[in-house]
This record gives sequence, structure tokens and C-alpha cells, in this order.
Amino acid sequence: MDNTIMESMKSNAFAIMLLSLGCGAALSGCSQRAGDVETVASKQEQETAQAVDYQESRNSGAWGGVYMTREELKAPKVNIVDDSSLPSMENDPSIAEWEAKFEGTNAFVTTDGKKLYHDSCAGCHMHEGEGAFGAGYYPPLANNSKMESKYYTINILINGFRGMPSFHTMMNDEQMAAVTEYVMNELNDYKETVTAEDVEKLRHANPPGVDPSV
Repeated sequence: MDNTIMESMKSNAFAIMLLSLGCGAALSGCSQRAGDVETVASKQEQETAQAVDYQESRNSGAWGGVYMTREELKAPKVNIVDDSSLPSMENDPSIAEWEAKFEGTNAFVTTDGKKLYHDSCAGCHMHEGEGAFGAGYYPPLANNSKMESKYYTINILINGFRGMPSFHTMMNDEQMAAVTEYVMNELNDYKETVTAEDVEKLRHANPPGVDPSV
């Protein structure tokens, strides 16, 4: 073989050997710590030593695609379920509806017979008093000959009847008289006057055990 070619091959081999040694030394220097100098290896050791925050992985979207606006990205991080977006008790629409129906208390305040009927009776007996039949039987109050007796209706309001609860502690005498008069005169055509004294005659001291308000 020509001496020139041999010399060229030796030079190339020597150059490759020097390059390999240089790369190895460089990589070795990156993976070791020299005194207080931070290296790639030392940084990785520090990151590995930190506790794993699984909640952080949720917030950063590791569990699925999370799309956020620039404003949301700038805001402080919160959990996936952000309870700050839930309405307060004061602003809860369901609570507001309850307050309007029961006028801010756990019992009825109004003495308007129509409102008392629609708030407490219409859910079962329907708004026109036509009654309902399905999962249970809710007898009609309209065009019902039993409603001709005010004491019959008052007695059921006080004591309940079968599946109907007692309103013993939910309505006072005047309220029971008002709703009884509404059922008799508006859902039927009896034109009867019902007073608190009529209710007082039947009211007793001990409410039934099925009373929903006790």
C-alpha cells in the first residue's frame, strides 16, 4: 500500500481518537459536581429530591387538554374545582325562591288564602284543585261535595289524612281559616265565611307525629 495513504489513515484515526476523548471528558464534566459549581447532574438531583405535587399536574393540564385565556393564565393557580365561582347563600337563586315562598321563615307568614293554597296544597292537588293520579292518588278539591263542610277541611289541615301531612304547627288559626275559605269559595261555590274561631274549636295542643315541621 502507498505510504501516503497509510500516513493519511493514521492521521484520521488519531484525530477520531482525540475527538472521542474530548467528548467523553466534556460529558463527564457535565455530569459531575466540581465544588459548589452547579452542573446538569446536580440540578437533576435537586429536582428529583423535591416532593411530587399531583395536584400541580392536574392544574397544568397533564390529565387532559385545558384551554385558558391569557387572563386566566396570569391569575393565581386554583384547583380544578374552583369553589369561588359558586354563588353564595345570599345569591343562590334556589334560596331566593324559598325566601319568597316562605317569606324568610320556616313557616307561613301570609294570611292570603290563595297564596297559602298555591304554596302548600297545589303541589299535590294541582293549581285548579283538579287533583292528580299517578305514583299516588291526590283527590280533587274542586267540585268536591266534602268541601261543603268547613270543619271537615279544617280537621284535615290540623291532623293530616292518610298521605297528607298535618299543618298543625305550620299554619296558625287565621291561616287555616283563609286557605279553607279559598278551597270552599274559589275551588267550589259554597260562599262560606271561615274564621280563626272556627279553627280554634278543633285545634288541640299536641300535633300528630307525621307533622313535617316537627
